[in-house]
Amino acid sequence: MNRNYNQSKEVVSALIKIGGTLIVIILIWMFGYPVYRVWQQSLEGEAELKRAEQNRKIAVQESEAKKESAKSLADAEVIRAQGVAKANEIIGNSLKNNEEYLRYLWIDNLEKNQNAVIYVPTEAGLPILEAGRLGKLPKSAPKGEE
Repeated sequence: MNRNYNQSKEVVSALIKIGGTLIVIILIWMFGYPVYRVWQQSLEGEAELKRAEQNRKIAVQESEAKKESAKSLADAEVIRAQGVAKANEIIGNSLKNNEEYLRYLWIDNLEKNQNAVIYVPTEAGLPILEAGRLGKLPKSAPKGEE
């Protein structure tokens, strides 16, 4: 009987140890879990703050790149416009006192355009109209019959 009593005592002692350990674990968990959650949320907040800072830096760098690109495009456009202005100035200066060349270009253009009608003013300042000439021009086919 003494033996059963000792075994029962050992079982009860083991159960008390297990129960006590469980109670300690539960108490630690009840205190530790909220602290852990606060710590975890603070880490998540710090990570989110770092992401926001990085995204802001990226946005600033992208806007600076766009600004620099726009400046470069504007500079290129100014340089192109200066080149066009210089070319126009050169052409204008070369044509200023060059009536013969201008007349040549005019005649050359008239030769290329076969359907051109030229009105030459008479002594009274009135042009001679060639209404009869229009009937002699080659007729083009209507649009649907080509």
